[in-house]
Amino acid sequence: MNKLAQQTDKFRQLLDEVGAEVDSLKKEIRELKRENSRLKTKLEEEHEKQTDIFSAISESERLAFRQHVQGLIEKIDHHLGAES
Repeated sequence: MNKLAQQTDKFRQLLDEVGAEVDSLKKEIRELKRENSRLKTKLEEEHEKQTDIFSAISESERLAFRQHVQGLIEKIDHHLGAES
């Protein structure tokens, strides 16, 4: 019977350790969820502050930029056409 009592005590000790570890992990999960929520909120705030490149420039600048890009594309097309 003594061996059974020792095994029972060891089992309870291990069960308590597992329970403590589970509680610790649950606490860590709660903290990580809070941190995740905080970071998501911060990301949304930063996203709202951002503007794309085209909304940050005026219409005339946008048109000039478009013409410049089209000119570069034409030069590339011409260069590629000259090589073949």
